[in-house]
Amino acid sequence: MNCARPARTALALLTAAVLALGAGACGGRATTHHKPGTSHAEDTGSNGRLLKADDGDGHRLRQVDADGAPGVDLAVRPDSEDGWNVHLTVRNFRFTPDSVGGGALAGRGHARLFLDGHPLARVYGAWFHLPESLLRTAGGGTRLTAGLYADDHTAWAVGSSPIRAAATLGGVSASPDDETTAVDIAIKDGKVTPAPGRTEIAKGRTVRLRVRSDRDDVLHVHGYDKEAKLPAGRTVTVTFTADRTGLFEVETHETDLLLTQLVVR
Repeated sequence: MNCARPARTALALLTAAVLALGAGACGGRATTHHKPGTSHAEDTGSNGRLLKADDGDGHRLRQVDADGAPGVDLAVRPDSEDGWNVHLTVRNFRFTPDSVGGGALAGRGHARLFLDGHPLARVYGAWFHLPESLLRTAGGGTRLTAGLYADDHTAWAVGSSPIRAAATLGGVSASPDDETTAVDIAIKDGKVTPAPGRTEIAKGRTVRLRVRSDRDDVLHVHGYDKEAKLPAGRTVTVTFTADRTGLFEVETHETDLLLTQLVVR
């Protein structure tokens, strides 16, 4: 009689029982990770309500209450060598790059950038360098938008609208292909567009300020003693070489508006 056969049969039955119990335990809770491309996490009701609507790019909206909802602010500034530096300031939200493709956990995930409504890049942290080459590949554009997404790629939303922030590229252009940094500024009804910020400039570059105001004024560049009259409705160009390092304010005299700050390094 072969005594090993009953032993193997008993071991096989015990193994099957353990596997069955394990499968039942896993099925009773939400998992954090899953195979990319699947969507088992989309039915978790405790982390927002999944809507039928999407973000315009095929990602369904995951709606949460406005109170305590994630939030994002977007700021862009030209890089002194190439393209733009993008800064995302988030609230009630944490970037979780190690969990992308997993389940939707409240206040966690990643961001996506859109250029004029077209997908541009994923962002997994507060800072992102946007090179000119990527802008050219995307076909160009000026409206940059950032949205917050859960790890399962659903879009966080409040009031059936995705949680997003936007900024405009084009106020400044800095290209490694030439030696000129162009700064375009518009003034209308006392408001400066783009909003006053800091423009990074490498020492020795040519600066070309193009300013258009809806009322007569005077443009002044501190530190370089550059002035120009701003006739209403006309674009005025002021060009100079940034041969001094430091922080220099550009403002108007009549309306006393700060237009930008030039940081020359």
